[in-house]
Amino acid sequence: MTEVLYERRGATAVVTMNRPEFRNAQNSAMTYALDAAFARAVDDPEVKVIVLAGAGKHFSAGHDIGTPGRDVDVSFERKAVLWWDHVDRAGGDQRFARESEVYLGMCRRWREIPKPVIAMVQGACIAGGLMLAWVCDLIVCSDDAFFSDPVVRMGIPGVEYFAHPWVLGPRAAKEFLFTGDRFDAAWALRHGMVNRVVPRSALESEVEALAARIAEMPQFGLALTKKAVNQAEDQMGMRAGMDSVFGLHHFAHAHNAEVSKDSLGGLDARSMKQAADGS
Repeated sequence: MTEVLYERRGATAVVTMNRPEFRNAQNSAMTYALDAAFARAVDDPEVKVIVLAGAGKHFSAGHDIGTPGRDVDVSFERKAVLWWDHVDRAGGDQRFARESEVYLGMCRRWREIPKPVIAMVQGACIAGGLMLAWVCDLIVCSDDAFFSDPVVRMGIPGVEYFAHPWVLGPRAAKEFLFTGDRFDAAWALRHGMVNRVVPRSALESEVEALAARIAEMPQFGLALTKKAVNQAEDQMGMRAGMDSVFGLHHFAHAHNAEVSKDSLGGLDARSMKQAADGS
C-alpha cells in the first residue's frame, strides 16, 4: 500500500495519508512519504496551496504504537535534523535520536513550508495526529471531528510538538492535557484551534473553495506572510518552549522505563482507547 497519496487539483496539491485501516496511524514510512509529497508540492511552481487530508473515517489516530506496520527499528534517510541514526543506539539515545527527527524535527520542517497548508480533518485527530494538523496554517474540520492528547495517562506531558499553549491558550491547554478527554469540533472552534467547522458532507468542498480563494493571492506574498506570522509566534516563545518541553517528554519516558514495564508506562493503543472510551 502507498502510505501517502498525491493529487494535483488546479493550483492545489492534495496530500492524503493512506492507512485508513489503522486510522492513519503515523509510522516512519508515512512520515517520509509525507515529506516527499510536501517537497513535491513546494517544488511545483503551479501549486499555490497544499491540503493535508486523511483517507477513511478518521484524520489520524496519532503515532503508530501497535500496528503491523510499526517500523521504529527501521532506518530512513534523515531529512529534518543532523543527528546520528537511531537503529544502532540504545535507551534514551535511541529514542531521542529518532523522535528528534521523525516527530519534532519533521513537524518543524513542515511548519516552514513556504506555501499555505490547510488541514482537512474528520473523525479522530488524536495525539500525534494533532501535530500533523497543528503544523498546518489553517484547519477546517467536520462537525464529527474530535481532538485529544491523552498521553498524560502515560505520565508524559503532551506530544513531542508541544504547541498546546499557542494553539489553545494556557488554560484550555491545561484542561485538554489534564483530562485527556475527547473535545469536539465546537470546543475546538471556540478555543481557536480550528478555523471552520462544517458538515461532514461539505468538508471537501469547503476546503476546496478556501484553497481556491487563497490561491488568488501572489505566491511570494503568501510565503512572506506565513513567515512573518511564524516568526511572531516564535518570538512569543513557541520554539524555545517546545525545546524545553521536549526534554521533559524524554525525562518522562526514562522515568517510565525505571518504574514500569516500558517507556510508555505499560500502555498501548488498545488500553489508551479503552481509557478514552471509559470502558
